[in-house]
Amino acid sequence: MRFRSRQREEPEINLIPFIDVLLVVVIFLMLTTTYSKFSELQIKLPTADAQAQRDYPKEVVVAVSSDGRYLVNGAAVAGRSVEEVALALTEAAKAGKETVVIIHADANAVHQSVVTVMEAASRSGLSQITFAAQTSGSSGAR
Repeated sequence: MRFRSRQREEPEINLIPFIDVLLVVVIFLMLTTTYSKFSELQIKLPTADAQAQRDYPKEVVVAVSSDGRYLVNGAAVAGRSVEEVALALTEAAKAGKETVVIIHADANAVHQSVVTVMEAASRSGLSQITFAAQTSGSSGAR
């Protein structure tokens, strides 16, 4: 009897399932990762002896006190109407329509006061609005 010797095949590692599993893991990690934005914040109404206001041409900081008073870039607004706040925002917006309005509202401020600032920004043509908030771990402004 004559037996033929079989040619031995070299074992190979199939990488396609491995790549599939890694791709699923990467997609899972991308979807479950949280992204945080950090911004400067101040909850209490600034006073005259507070730290100096930064002067960025593309930012207007509006502070809303718990009793409904407004400060636009550190300057007090004479009244509390939408028109007066809109006039102050227009004067403070040095970069025009690209200016970002940052609202620093006191935790005890009336909801209507914040809505007034948002409406005034809209009337001034400023569409980029953001809110500053304090994290639960910190007690003062950063």
